[in-house]
Order: sequence, then C-alpha cells, then structure tokens
Amino acid sequence: MLIPGQKTPALELPLTIEARFALADQSPENFTMLVFYRGKHCPICKKSLEELAGKLDDFSKAGVNVFSVSMDDEERAMVIDSDWATGDVPLAYDLSEDQAREWGLYISEGREDSEEPAKFSEPAVFLIRPDGTLYSAHIQSVPFARPQFDDLLDAVKFVTEKDYPARGTLT
Repeated sequence: MLIPGQKTPALELPLTIEARFALADQSPENFTMLVFYRGKHCPICKKSLEELAGKLDDFSKAGVNVFSVSMDDEERAMVIDSDWATGDVPLAYDLSEDQAREWGLYISEGREDSEEPAKFSEPAVFLIRPDGTLYSAHIQSVPFARPQFDDLLDAVKFVTEKDYPARGTLT
C-alpha cells in the first residue's frame, strides 16, 4: 500500500508521441497527476479521458502535470491516441502487471468474448508532490464512481492555497 507523505514507486513508460514518461523527471509547480485507466476496451475510460482533455489547461494553470497510464500495449494505445478525443493528454502505455501491483492497483482478468485484454488494471488517480512523495490516492476496484476532475481541480487549488497537508500518513 502506498502511504501519503512517502515516496512513490519509480515509473518510466513509453508515450504515444514517441517519447518517454519518467516520473523522476517531473518538476511540476504543485503536483504530477497520474490517471491510470483500464484501456481501449473501456467506454467509461474514453469518456473520462476526453473530459480530462477539456480540463488539461486548467490543471496546467493550477501547477499540475497530467499523465494517463494503462497496461495497454503500443498498438492499443495508438488506437486511443488516434480515435479518442484525448487532445494533449499524454498517453503512457505498457504498464506491467508488476508495476500496477507496486502502485496498489486492482488487477482484473479479461472476460471471455469481450474486447478486454487478458489482464488490465482498474482505474486510479494519484497526486504526487514535486519531491516524489504521494499526496493523495484514489484507487478503484471497478470502472464506476471515479473522482470527478472538477473536484480534483478544486482540491488542488484548496490544498495549494491553504498548504493543506497530506492525510492518511499514519496508515
């Protein structure tokens, strides 16, 4: 289990824009936000990432670097890049099952006769401070009832204005 106030695991993955994402290289004003999503097979993820694309500038103005992450392979990730309206949201892919478990993500098995891959992670959102420590974690075991991006944006603004500390540090 990841604990707020402690270092997050290292994470380095390819991006669909022929670049690489490395969490250690991030130097946001306030937070790096990692949005883990289930993958190409998930219509709720499509809706969520497209909504995030419309709020990307707001997060940037609030000092938040945003990245989306999935266990999809390159081929599936490139379909998302071309077919979904994700705008400038960076799409990282090839998250391994071991990496997903290291982040505390729930892992699901693909259903027979579905577009689901053999295994994939369920959604989560993490806010990580510039020093690499976890501020907050929102981890789902199902695709439903995710944190709303407007609520996360309001929270970031409140936290930064009030210097509100990470909670749950005694876990």
